[in-house]
Amino acid sequence: MLLNCEKMMNAEFILQELLSVANPEKAKFLQGFFKTGKGQYAEGDVLLGIVVPLVRDIVRKSPKMPFPEIQILIDSEYHEARLAGFLLLVKQFKKSKSETEKKEIFDFYLKNARKANNWDLVDVTCRDVIGLYLLEHEESRGVLYRLAESDNLWEQRISIVTTWTFIKHRQFDDTLALSENLLHHKHDLMHKAVGWMLREVGKKDREPLVDFLEKHHKVMPRTTLRYAIEHFSPEERAYFMAK
Repeated sequence: MLLNCEKMMNAEFILQELLSVANPEKAKFLQGFFKTGKGQYAEGDVLLGIVVPLVRDIVRKSPKMPFPEIQILIDSEYHEARLAGFLLLVKQFKKSKSETEKKEIFDFYLKNARKANNWDLVDVTCRDVIGLYLLEHEESRGVLYRLAESDNLWEQRISIVTTWTFIKHRQFDDTLALSENLLHHKHDLMHKAVGWMLREVGKKDREPLVDFLEKHHKVMPRTTLRYAIEHFSPEERAYFMAK
Protein backbone atom coordinates (compact mmCIF):
# COMPACT_ATOMS: atom_id res chain seq x y z
CA MET A 1 0.00 0.00 0.00
CA LEU A 2 2.84 2.40 0.87
CA LEU A 3 4.50 1.68 -2.48
CA ASN A 4 1.27 2.55 -4.31
CA CYS A 5 1.01 5.86 -2.43
CA GLU A 6 4.58 6.72 -3.28
CA LYS A 7 3.89 5.97 -6.93
CA MET A 8 0.75 8.09 -6.93
CA MET A 9 2.75 11.07 -5.67
CA ASN A 10 4.70 10.95 -8.91
CA ALA A 11 3.56 12.86 -12.02
CA GLU A 12 4.57 9.89 -14.17
CA PHE A 13 2.00 7.74 -12.40
CA ILE A 14 -0.75 10.29 -13.16
CA LEU A 15 0.37 10.44 -16.79
CA GLN A 16 0.25 6.66 -17.06
CA GLU A 17 -3.23 6.63 -15.51
CA LEU A 18 -4.39 9.18 -18.09
CA LEU A 19 -2.81 7.34 -20.99
CA SER A 20 -4.45 4.09 -19.86
CA VAL A 21 -7.93 5.61 -20.30
CA ALA A 22 -7.19 7.64 -23.44
CA ASN A 23 -9.89 7.48 -26.11
CA PRO A 24 -8.43 8.20 -29.60
CA GLU A 25 -11.90 8.33 -31.17
CA LYS A 26 -13.10 10.97 -28.72
CA ALA A 27 -9.78 12.79 -29.01
CA LYS A 28 -10.43 13.41 -32.72
CA PHE A 29 -13.73 15.10 -31.89
CA LEU A 30 -12.23 17.11 -29.02
CA GLN A 31 -9.36 18.36 -31.19
CA GLY A 32 -12.01 20.20 -33.19
CA PHE A 33 -14.14 21.21 -30.21
CA PHE A 34 -11.19 22.84 -28.46
CA LYS A 35 -9.98 24.58 -31.63
CA THR A 36 -6.54 22.98 -31.93
CA GLY A 37 -6.18 23.46 -35.69
CA LYS A 38 -3.74 25.74 -37.49
CA GLY A 39 -4.43 29.39 -36.72
CA GLN A 40 -6.97 28.57 -33.99
CA TYR A 41 -6.65 29.65 -30.36
CA ALA A 42 -5.38 26.25 -29.16
CA GLU A 43 -3.23 25.41 -32.16
CA GLY A 44 -1.15 22.29 -31.59
CA ASP A 45 -2.77 21.19 -28.33
CA VAL A 46 -2.84 17.39 -27.97
CA LEU A 47 -5.91 15.74 -26.45
CA LEU A 48 -6.20 12.21 -25.13
CA GLY A 49 -10.00 12.12 -25.36
CA ILE A 50 -10.69 11.92 -21.60
CA VAL A 51 -13.79 13.56 -20.13
CA VAL A 52 -13.34 15.96 -17.21
CA PRO A 53 -15.10 13.75 -14.60
CA LEU A 54 -12.60 10.97 -15.30
CA VAL A 55 -9.64 13.36 -14.92
CA ARG A 56 -11.19 14.60 -11.67
CA ASP A 57 -11.51 11.00 -10.45
CA ILE A 58 -7.81 10.31 -11.07
CA VAL A 59 -6.88 13.52 -9.22
CA ARG A 60 -9.28 12.75 -6.37
CA LYS A 61 -7.58 9.41 -5.71
CA SER A 62 -4.11 10.96 -5.64
CA PRO A 63 -2.61 12.20 -2.36
CA LYS A 64 -0.79 15.50 -1.96
CA MET A 65 1.84 16.08 -4.63
CA PRO A 66 4.84 18.46 -4.43
CA PHE A 67 5.08 21.42 -6.80
CA PRO A 68 7.89 19.96 -8.96
CA GLU A 69 5.69 16.95 -9.79
CA ILE A 70 2.66 19.16 -10.50
CA GLN A 71 4.92 21.26 -12.72
CA ILE A 72 5.65 18.20 -14.85
CA LEU A 73 1.92 17.77 -15.47
CA ILE A 74 1.36 21.46 -16.20
CA ASP A 75 4.28 21.39 -18.66
CA SER A 76 2.88 18.34 -20.46
CA GLU A 77 1.91 18.41 -24.14
CA TYR A 78 -1.30 16.63 -23.17
CA HIS A 79 -4.32 18.82 -22.47
CA GLU A 80 -5.72 16.44 -19.85
CA ALA A 81 -2.38 16.23 -18.02
CA ARG A 82 -2.31 20.02 -17.68
CA LEU A 83 -5.90 19.88 -16.45
CA ALA A 84 -4.88 17.27 -13.86
CA GLY A 85 -2.03 19.53 -12.70
CA PHE A 86 -4.31 22.51 -12.17
CA LEU A 87 -6.97 20.34 -10.52
CA LEU A 88 -4.32 19.09 -8.09
CA LEU A 89 -3.71 22.73 -7.13
CA VAL A 90 -7.45 23.18 -6.55
CA LYS A 91 -7.60 20.07 -4.41
CA GLN A 92 -4.56 21.04 -2.33
CA PHE A 93 -5.75 24.63 -1.92
CA LYS A 94 -9.14 23.51 -0.60
CA LYS A 95 -7.57 21.04 1.82
CA SER A 96 -4.94 23.44 3.12
CA LYS A 97 -5.35 24.89 6.61
CA SER A 98 -2.22 27.03 6.33
CA GLU A 99 -2.32 30.59 4.99
CA THR A 100 1.32 30.24 3.98
CA GLU A 101 0.58 27.14 1.93
CA LYS A 102 -2.47 28.78 0.31
CA LYS A 103 -0.31 31.73 -0.72
CA GLU A 104 2.28 29.36 -2.18
CA ILE A 105 -0.40 27.57 -4.23
CA PHE A 106 -1.86 30.91 -5.35
CA ASP A 107 1.58 32.12 -6.47
CA PHE A 108 2.37 28.82 -8.19
CA TYR A 109 -0.89 28.98 -10.13
CA LEU A 110 -0.21 32.56 -11.23
CA LYS A 111 3.31 31.64 -12.30
CA ASN A 112 1.80 28.99 -14.58
CA ALA A 113 -1.33 30.91 -15.63
CA ARG A 114 -0.36 30.98 -19.33
CA LYS A 115 -0.21 27.19 -19.33
CA ALA A 116 -3.93 27.02 -18.51
CA ASN A 117 -4.16 27.49 -22.24
CA ASN A 118 -7.72 26.62 -23.07
CA TRP A 119 -11.04 27.83 -21.74
CA ASP A 120 -11.84 24.65 -19.81
CA LEU A 121 -8.48 24.68 -17.99
CA VAL A 122 -9.22 28.23 -16.89
CA ASP A 123 -12.90 27.86 -16.08
CA VAL A 124 -12.79 24.79 -13.85
CA THR A 125 -9.77 25.84 -11.80
CA CYS A 126 -9.15 29.60 -11.45
CA ARG A 127 -12.28 30.23 -9.38
CA ASP A 128 -11.19 27.71 -6.75
CA VAL A 129 -7.61 28.89 -6.33
CA ILE A 130 -7.27 32.51 -7.44
CA GLY A 131 -10.89 33.28 -6.59
CA LEU A 132 -10.92 31.68 -3.15
CA TYR A 133 -7.61 33.26 -2.21
CA LEU A 134 -8.66 36.75 -3.29
CA LEU A 135 -12.02 36.36 -1.58
CA GLU A 136 -10.10 36.45 1.70
CA HIS A 137 -7.36 38.83 0.53
CA GLU A 138 -9.15 41.76 -1.09
CA GLU A 139 -6.00 43.87 -0.87
CA SER A 140 -4.42 41.61 -3.52
CA ARG A 141 -7.18 41.87 -6.13
CA GLY A 142 -5.09 44.28 -8.19
CA VAL A 143 -3.53 41.17 -9.71
CA LEU A 144 -6.76 40.62 -11.66
CA TYR A 145 -6.46 44.02 -13.30
CA ARG A 146 -2.85 43.26 -14.24
CA LEU A 147 -3.97 39.96 -15.77
CA ALA A 148 -6.72 41.79 -17.67
CA GLU A 149 -4.04 44.01 -19.24
CA SER A 150 -1.87 41.03 -20.20
CA ASP A 151 -1.10 40.24 -23.81
CA ASN A 152 -2.14 36.63 -23.13
CA LEU A 153 -5.71 35.50 -23.80
CA TRP A 154 -5.73 32.92 -20.99
CA GLU A 155 -4.49 35.34 -18.33
CA GLN A 156 -7.17 37.77 -19.49
CA ARG A 157 -9.84 35.09 -19.21
CA ILE A 158 -8.61 34.16 -15.73
CA SER A 159 -9.03 37.79 -14.66
CA ILE A 160 -12.78 37.85 -15.35
CA VAL A 161 -13.77 34.22 -14.67
CA THR A 162 -12.09 34.36 -11.25
CA THR A 163 -14.72 36.92 -10.19
CA TRP A 164 -17.38 34.19 -10.29
CA THR A 165 -16.24 33.41 -6.73
CA PHE A 166 -16.88 37.01 -5.65
CA ILE A 167 -20.29 37.04 -7.35
CA LYS A 168 -21.25 33.94 -5.41
CA HIS A 169 -20.68 36.03 -2.26
CA ARG A 170 -22.60 39.02 -3.69
CA GLN A 171 -19.49 41.05 -4.40
CA PHE A 172 -19.96 42.60 -7.84
CA ASP A 173 -17.61 45.59 -8.06
CA ASP A 174 -14.63 43.75 -9.54
CA THR A 175 -16.76 41.89 -12.08
CA LEU A 176 -18.33 45.12 -13.30
CA ALA A 177 -15.03 47.03 -13.39
CA LEU A 178 -13.19 44.25 -15.23
CA SER A 179 -16.11 43.78 -17.61
CA GLU A 180 -15.87 47.45 -18.50
CA ASN A 181 -12.10 47.17 -19.02
CA LEU A 182 -12.50 44.10 -21.23
CA LEU A 183 -15.67 45.17 -23.02
CA HIS A 184 -13.98 45.85 -26.36
CA HIS A 185 -11.70 42.83 -26.38
CA LYS A 186 -11.35 41.38 -29.87
CA HIS A 187 -11.65 37.68 -29.05
CA ASP A 188 -14.97 35.83 -28.98
CA LEU A 189 -13.82 33.75 -25.99
CA MET A 190 -13.57 36.95 -23.97
CA HIS A 191 -16.94 38.20 -25.23
CA LYS A 192 -18.46 34.97 -23.90
CA ALA A 193 -16.59 35.09 -20.58
CA VAL A 194 -17.56 38.71 -19.86
CA GLY A 195 -21.19 38.04 -20.82
CA TRP A 196 -21.25 34.93 -18.64
CA MET A 197 -19.99 36.82 -15.57
CA LEU A 198 -22.43 39.69 -16.16
CA ARG A 199 -25.25 37.15 -16.36
CA GLU A 200 -24.13 35.66 -13.03
CA VAL A 201 -24.25 39.15 -11.47
CA GLY A 202 -27.81 39.54 -12.75
CA LYS A 203 -28.86 36.22 -11.24
CA LYS A 204 -27.81 37.51 -7.82
CA ASP A 205 -28.98 41.10 -8.23
CA ARG A 206 -30.71 42.43 -11.35
CA GLU A 207 -30.15 46.12 -10.59
CA PRO A 208 -26.33 46.38 -11.06
CA LEU A 209 -26.56 44.39 -14.30
CA VAL A 210 -29.34 46.61 -15.68
CA ASP A 211 -27.36 49.72 -14.73
CA PHE A 212 -24.32 48.33 -16.56
CA LEU A 213 -26.38 47.44 -19.63
CA GLU A 214 -28.09 50.82 -19.77
CA LYS A 215 -24.64 52.39 -19.93
CA HIS A 216 -23.02 49.99 -22.40
CA HIS A 217 -25.56 47.90 -24.33
CA LYS A 218 -25.36 49.97 -27.51
CA VAL A 219 -21.62 49.41 -27.91
CA MET A 220 -21.18 45.96 -26.36
CA PRO A 221 -20.21 43.00 -28.55
CA ARG A 222 -23.45 41.22 -29.45
CA THR A 223 -22.17 37.92 -28.03
CA THR A 224 -21.44 39.53 -24.66
CA LEU A 225 -24.87 41.13 -24.60
CA ARG A 226 -26.69 37.94 -25.56
CA TYR A 227 -24.95 36.01 -22.80
CA ALA A 228 -25.66 38.74 -20.23
CA ILE A 229 -29.41 38.91 -20.93
CA GLU A 230 -30.11 35.21 -21.42
CA HIS A 231 -32.38 35.11 -18.36
CA PHE A 232 -34.32 38.27 -19.27
CA SER A 233 -37.85 38.26 -20.67
CA PRO A 234 -38.28 38.42 -24.48
CA GLU A 235 -39.36 42.05 -24.16
CA GLU A 236 -36.30 42.98 -22.09
CA ARG A 237 -33.99 41.17 -24.48
CA ALA A 238 -35.51 43.00 -27.43
CA TYR A 239 -35.03 46.33 -25.68
CA PHE A 240 -31.35 45.76 -24.95
CA MET A 241 -30.55 44.17 -28.30
CA ALA A 242 -31.93 47.19 -30.16
CA LYS A 243 -29.12 49.60 -31.09
